[in-house]
Amino acid sequence: MSDDIKHECGVAMIRLLKPLNFYKKKYNTARYALNKMYLLMQKQVNRGQDGAGLANIKLNVPPGKRYISRYRTNLQNPVREVFKYIDDKFDNVSKTHPTKINDVKWLKDNMPFSGEIFLGHLRYGTYGGNSIENCHPFLRQNNWKSRNLVLAGNFNMTNVDELFNQLIDLGQHPKDKSDTVTILEKIGHFLDEENSKIFNNLKNKFQDRQELANEIANKINVKDVLVNSAKKWDGGYLICGLFGHGDCFALRDPSGIRPGYFYKDDEIVIVASERAVIQTAMNVNQNKIHEISPGTAIIIKKNGTVYNEVIVNPQKKLSCSFERIYFSRGNDAEIYSERKKLGNFLADKILHSIKNDLKNTVFSFIPNTSETAFYGMIDRIDKLNKKSQLEKLLKLENKNLSNLEEIVFSGPRIEKIAIKDAKLRTFIADDSNRDSLVTHVYDITYGQIKNSDNLVIIDDSIVRGTTLKKSILNILSRLNPKKIVIVSSAPQIRYPDCYGIDMSKLDNLVAFKAAIQLLKERKMDKLIDEVYTRCKTSLNDSSGDKINFVKKIYEQFEYSEISNMITKFITPDNISCKVEIIFQDLIKLHEACPNHIGDWYFSGDYPTKGGNRFVNKAFTYYIEGIKKRAY
Repeated sequence: MSDDIKHECGVAMIRLLKPLNFYKKKYNTARYALNKMYLLMQKQVNRGQDGAGLANIKLNVPPGKRYISRYRTNLQNPVREVFKYIDDKFDNVSKTHPTKINDVKWLKDNMPFSGEIFLGHLRYGTYGGNSIENCHPFLRQNNWKSRNLVLAGNFNMTNVDELFNQLIDLGQHPKDKSDTVTILEKIGHFLDEENSKIFNNLKNKFQDRQELANEIANKINVKDVLVNSAKKWDGGYLICGLFGHGDCFALRDPSGIRPGYFYKDDEIVIVASERAVIQTAMNVNQNKIHEISPGTAIIIKKNGTVYNEVIVNPQKKLSCSFERIYFSRGNDAEIYSERKKLGNFLADKILHSIKNDLKNTVFSFIPNTSETAFYGMIDRIDKLNKKSQLEKLLKLENKNLSNLEEIVFSGPRIEKIAIKDAKLRTFIADDSNRDSLVTHVYDITYGQIKNSDNLVIIDDSIVRGTTLKKSILNILSRLNPKKIVIVSSAPQIRYPDCYGIDMSKLDNLVAFKAAIQLLKERKMDKLIDEVYTRCKTSLNDSSGDKINFVKKIYEQFEYSEISNMITKFITPDNISCKVEIIFQDLIKLHEACPNHIGDWYFSGDYPTKGGNRFVNKAFTYYIEGIKKRAY
């Protein structure tokens, strides 16, 4: 994605099912779980850049001993910093107690991060600041083990105000209005209630209060806690939690918006945001890894029992298609195949744009995340070209060597044209310097393009179009091609997101700007006022939960008309070559990613009522000039 938008948060959870000494004997390390967690987090770094955190719970620790460890950081390379912090502690043991570094019992008694349950998180903030206080995992602490809660997740709730007010109605005084805090306190409230209910039922049966505390921990009904907590949640989520006594869970939203996978054998249970990272960490076939069903929680009791429970009634599965296009790592077998298909489906449009002139066309991609779609595009173009070659050969009357070579050796010209300068990208974070330096974010390869050539560049998606206009097209035009064709493997992004991706404002979307401009040029401004009135009114009644009124803005135009206006918007004034933008068709996106048909940012069909309310509110904010998120 040439535009810089926020990624999705990543989570990883590990529960060891055997005694710690088992792993030391079998794998010859006292750090088996830590090593696996490092792999799980490091392989998901694409999902988080603002911070990282890791928490650990030790089972069966006596009173007076610390049993919860947590470390968070928002420093650069946060995963490395988290594990450096832990490594330094282990290195110190190697120096001061060299005989104890492989003694798992001693480590558990004396060292943090040496227990059986781990919860890691990589943060890409979409709400609130990026300070260390916003990094997961979050803690809700108590002197009763079974009332402690550790929480981390990849989620965004559309109804934070409602959830916040519910906490107030319960008599709480939340310290923050973020969805993380409201979810933490909601689960914490019902965990407290569950503890109190069991306590009241058992208090007369146990004279020994430690025995009572242990019995309460054994009887905690995790399903009931989650069912009561999640009743009013509206959003996309994969939420993982640890209770202080040793129960843990991973809960996915009822529409399956946010991704979640798990693996279990007789030694370990793993939950992660991406399937391929579990494959890598455990070296297992993908058929051993299962998707967490929508509305379902994976629950692991302190005694090691693992089971699935439906927490929220599942809805139509609308898993985020952007995960497949861009966010998730492309080494997952299915995602790799899907991205190739996305490129494959664009080939015919591209050939029409360049009038089938492969001889005078160079194909490339930008940025690197578009590479797989590029392979799919080239594969289809090559096959179509071979078919054309065969037809020409069969029709050829004069089969001399020169004529044969001209046909046989023709094909798509592939070059590495644009290379991203990551160091420069980091350097120009300061807005005051950005515009003067942004045109140098990419280096280009000179000498491969003639002024008679078309240059076709595939990108994963076009959100704002800012980088294309201010940087990429200016840079590519220096090569003096006849025509530049920018190809998006995703459809037009027409609507903002409220489930985690940081695309929350309508006026940041170039497709929306294009539609508004078309309305103004065609003297249809009245429709803008009508949509505003309906959106504004809907916020005070239930219609805003049912209808996305912003769809009316786009219904007036053909897909190609908006594409043409986007082309005008992003074409710099100072370049002379022709520019064309080609977008993926929505129906082709669904064909490429049949199990991930969540497409609200393309279609406006939000999977929850909070999504409709959000987009209507976002439109009112746009008209009223309010520069903030609508959730």
